[in-house]
Formats: sequence, C-alpha cells, structure tokens
Amino acid sequence: MLGVDERFPPPDRFAGSSDELHALAARQVGSADFGADDYRLGLRVLLESMDYDPHFSKRGRTIAWGNLVNTLASRAHAVRAMKQKPALGQVQIARPVVITGLHRTGTTALHKLLSVDPQFQGLQGWLTAAPMPRPPRAEWGTNPAFRRYVEQLEARFEAASGMRAAHAMAATEVDECGGILCQNFVSIIWTVAWSAASYDAWWQTQSEAPSYAYFRRTLQLISCHEPEKRWLLKHPPHLAQLALLFATFPDARVIQTHRDPAKSIPSLCSLLMKNHSLMEVGRETQRAHMLGYRETGRAAKAIRDAEPVRQAHRHQIIDVLHGDFHRDPMAVVRRLYPFMGLDLSPDIEAAMTQHIAATAIPPEGSHLYSAREFGLAEDEIREQFGGYIDRFDLRPK
Repeated sequence: MLGVDERFPPPDRFAGSSDELHALAARQVGSADFGADDYRLGLRVLLESMDYDPHFSKRGRTIAWGNLVNTLASRAHAVRAMKQKPALGQVQIARPVVITGLHRTGTTALHKLLSVDPQFQGLQGWLTAAPMPRPPRAEWGTNPAFRRYVEQLEARFEAASGMRAAHAMAATEVDECGGILCQNFVSIIWTVAWSAASYDAWWQTQSEAPSYAYFRRTLQLISCHEPEKRWLLKHPPHLAQLALLFATFPDARVIQTHRDPAKSIPSLCSLLMKNHSLMEVGRETQRAHMLGYRETGRAAKAIRDAEPVRQAHRHQIIDVLHGDFHRDPMAVVRRLYPFMGLDLSPDIEAAMTQHIAATAIPPEGSHLYSAREFGLAEDEIREQFGGYIDRFDLRPK
C-alpha cells in the first residue's frame, strides 16, 4: 500500500461496495480488465473486515478506501500492460537475489546499499503502483505515475509524524515486493495498516501461491526490456513463505538478516503504530499490546517454519547479522558477492562507500520505542524463539 490519497469519498459500508470500487479503479486506469478472478475472495473478506475490525477516523476511512482504489487500479494497470506483451512468459528471471528476515533487522539498509550496483535491477515503489515495462530512468520525472507516487509519499510523511525517521522511502529508490503481492488481495500487507483481525485470521488459512504467480508475471513485465539483469528483491514476509519463494524462483539466492527479536519486534510495532495513528482513533494501548503479541508470535512462527526450508536449500541461503552489518557494512558486502556470483569492482565499492557515508544512521532517539509499550518484556519475546537466539548469538552483549 502507498501513501495518503483522499480523492475518493468512501462508501457508508465497505461490504458490498466491490462494484463501486472496481468502477473507480477502472476509471482511474481507463481499463476494466482486472485479470484472473483469484483476487476477488480476498478483496471481499477485506471489505467485510473493514466494517468490523478498525475504529477508523473520518480521514482514516477515506485513506483506507483510497488505498483500495489505488491497489486495484495498479492491478488493472499491470494486466493491461501484460496483454500488450504476449511473450512475457518467455522472459527469464534468473538467480534473483532476495533479501529477507524478520522485520527491522537491516533488510532495507542492505537492500539500498546493494542497489547501488548497476548490475542489479529492483522494484522502485512507483513501478509497484503502476507496473509497466521499466522506462529509461531519464524519463521518470515526466511520467504521470511517477509524479503521482511522489505526491502520495510526501503526503504520507507529512501526515504521520516520525514516519520518515522510522522507515525512510524515496520514489527513485528500490522498495519492497509487498507493493506487488498485495494486488492479489491475499497478502500479509493488508493486516498491518489498520486493525484487520478478521482478515488476518482468514489470510492465515490461505495459500499465497496465486499471489506469488502474479508477482512473478509482474516482474517479467517490468524487466522485459532488460531480462538479462539480475533482480534484487527485498521483503521480510518472504521468510514466512520461503518454500513458496523457492517454488516460484528455484534458483534464487536468499540473504537472511538476523537481529535480537527483543529489539526488532518493538521497532516494527512502533512503525506500525505510526501507520495506525493515521487511520484509527481510540484503543491505542490495546492496539499496541495486540500488535506486540501478534508480531512476536508471527515472527517466532516464521523462524520455525523457515528452518526446514533453509536446510533443504542451504547452499542458496547466506546469513547476515545486523550487528556485523552495522559495524562494517562493506565487510558484509564483500562476503556476499561471491555468494551472489558477482564481481565487486573498485568503482562499485567506491560508490557503495559513498552511499554509506551519505546515509549514516541518524542520531539515537530519532525513532524511540520499548517492548513495554507493546505489552511485553524483552525476555518474554526472546523466550518464544527457542534456540534461534543462541544459534545466531543475538543476545545483547
């Protein structure tokens, strides 16, 4: 999901508003073709949940509806572009590099650092909002989809105090795979921007295989002009879908990041609560505590479920500790390049060193949080992860 968009007045009830939603999205794109119907049940469940679970503010209700319109419009945009490229199935996605791990373990910083290398292509946020064959970079500034994305992103930062410090984003930089996966409406993305317990419970019973199939087709679309370029992708929730990720991209190279969950989970909850403040009113303490319980359990399950897949693909996965990357990012990068099967040239290394200097971690205090805010003690969080903490030596020194 993107930023703030308040152009579309929401209906009195979300349930039963699917036809209106499709009409608005079709009008925005100029196409009423949304492709296969495998997204419709998830959308219907989400709409029902939006009447039941969140305590939307008036503005939050409008923003949520705008997010649905824009996401469905993104899907129509992608489907139309796909039909204009009938040979997409022949576009190869060879050995994509995929960064995953628990949220707030350094995935974003590593992703942006590696994306400095022009050997890679990535998913810029504006291309997730309007999937198309990637235009030349010199043309982005005049592209209406790019300009609209910039406006929405700035509106999001203005509306949610502290969001930029918590999770910096820029229209020209690489972004997460979730912006595409959510367009099939069976995605964890729809569980985090506002209270969505009913949808969340349904989503946990579903396979995301259709969403990953749509994701692959969209990558083929975006890269069809440069299919030989290696994809560099990043999405923490891939960790919980690791078997499906390898089924979709059998020769993927996966970088898994690790950090003390007692630090990463409160950081994630703090970020999610900044989103919630934009959308909901009331129940702040209860929402914070439920987020803490849910995200701790969800993260611990993802670690458990991923382990047998890691063992089956041990030569395709490499581990990066948050502390190591924080201390010496270039040492980590030098270790990654042989694993990825790429050469790290002196020019690329110099560009990465410059990027590190230009994006130094902001002073402590720019994003403050504690486990207690989310109903938990740090030891309670660590207990749920069993031997994972000790296996990767993640306890505080």
